[in-house]
Amino acid sequence: MIFSLARRPSATRSFLAATLCALAVPVVCAAEPPAAPAAAVNPQIEQAVAALRAITTLQADFVQTDRNGQRLTGVLSMQRPGKIRFQYQAGIPLLIVSDGSALTLIDYEVRQVQRWPIRNSPLGALLDPNKDVARFATLNPTGHSEVISLDVRDPRHPEYGSITMIMLKKPGAPGGWELTSWVALDSQNRRTTVRLSNQRYGLALPSNTFRWSDPRSTGRK
Repeated sequence: MIFSLARRPSATRSFLAATLCALAVPVVCAAEPPAAPAAAVNPQIEQAVAALRAITTLQADFVQTDRNGQRLTGVLSMQRPGKIRFQYQAGIPLLIVSDGSALTLIDYEVRQVQRWPIRNSPLGALLDPNKDVARFATLNPTGHSEVISLDVRDPRHPEYGSITMIMLKKPGAPGGWELTSWVALDSQNRRTTVRLSNQRYGLALPSNTFRWSDPRSTGRK
């Protein structure tokens, strides 16, 4: 079932509060200890990471589902490094945008804006160009040579949550692998599943794609 704020404001807002927390997790930044010596990386992990880094721009339809099966739909736009936009379905006055340095959650109904560093979110594995994804990745067995399941979590920072990405082998996708879905889990074990479809690569996205209207004023960010 797809919800509309106009019809079920309380239930929908509670649902959104839980699911969006698994996309943008507010945490306190900690100093990073010295990096440990690099270990050998599984070839499939290297392939998956190379495919993610080969994306210049991506636009896709998405379905976002919480652990109770409630769904929202919308359009995702991504430009590496660091930029993403979740444009939700009509009737949902929320927007998530990353401008390359921080994730911003804008709630137009209550005129609130919240921002968090990309690196402190599960989405950092997708967006942060400085994040060594291979270093924190674990390959999940799928039993299929054309499916990669990659779990990314930083053991030193469990408060950042984790993300499990599913990629399918596809010759036309950058790097030969297409990101089809991910499951984000925050430090409170709130789970959000995002499934992509109709992926389009290499689009010339408008310059204002990763900007947003500030509901607290008439200016633009």
